[in-house]
Amino acid sequence: QVQLVESGGGLVQEGGSLRLSCAASGRTSSIRAMGWFRQAPGKERELVAAIIWSGSSTYYQDSVKGRFTISIDNYKNTVYLRMNTLKPEDTAVYYCASKGSINIATPANYDFWGQGTQVTVSS
Repeated sequence: QVQLVESGGGLVQEGGSLRLSCAASGRTSSIRAMGWFRQAPGKERELVAAIIWSGSSTYYQDSVKGRFTISIDNYKNTVYLRMNTLKPEDTAVYYCASKGSINIATPANYDFWGQGTQVTVSS
C-alpha cells in the first residue's frame, strides 16, 4: 500500500501562483510514476501532469504547458506541482496519484490516490 497526502491548495487571485505538495509513504519502492489530476464541479477528472519517479521524464496537459511544473524530491518522497499564472478555469480539487508503470502520458493504471486539495482561482 502507498499512502499519499496532498497539501498546498487554497484561494488565489487570477495570475497568482500556488505550489502543491504530495508526500508518499508506505511501499514507495513500488512507485514508478506520479501524477497530478484535477476535477472541477460537473466535469470529469483529468490528468494535469505526471512524472517518472526518477524525475527523468514529465508529461503535461496542453492547457497547463508553460504554466505548471511538476517535480520530485526522492529523498523526501514528495512530488510538487508549481502552478503559475493561474486562471479561473484552473479551479478544481487537485489529487495526486501513484502507479507502478512508467507510461506517464496516460491517465490509466493509477493505483493509489490522495484525498485531494482544493484550488480556487478568483477573477
